[in-house]
Amino acid sequence: MLFDTPARPRRKPSLTPMIDVVFLLLVFFMLASRFGIDAALPLPLAAGGGEYTGPPRLIDVAPAEVYVNGRPVAETELAVALTPLVEDKADVLILRGKDGASLQRIVTLTEVLRGEGFTSVVLVE
Repeated sequence: MLFDTPARPRRKPSLTPMIDVVFLLLVFFMLASRFGIDAALPLPLAAGGGEYTGPPRLIDVAPAEVYVNGRPVAETELAVALTPLVEDKADVLILRGKDGASLQRIVTLTEVLRGEGFTSVVLVE
């Protein structure tokens, strides 16, 4: 006597786990990718180790103001305020962000300094 086992109907594979994995990969690559173009600072920053001579040239960058050696200066008058402090436009200028100044504000100020001909800027915390 032979007993046949009843034939089971074939189960369709579930696509839900595969769809979950695809969405997880999609989210991962969207978050890990970079959008936009990377931009370098337009003004070359001076490397450490150079000799500092002359009067102090500290430029504090606040969200709305700019200070040269602690005195408020209009952004348009920055080059005029720095002229008596430098012998040459290649002298080192020290930039320091304060009071929550954004990085974009500091970059904009370095572009202003570059436009005025200053070529050596050190950014400190």
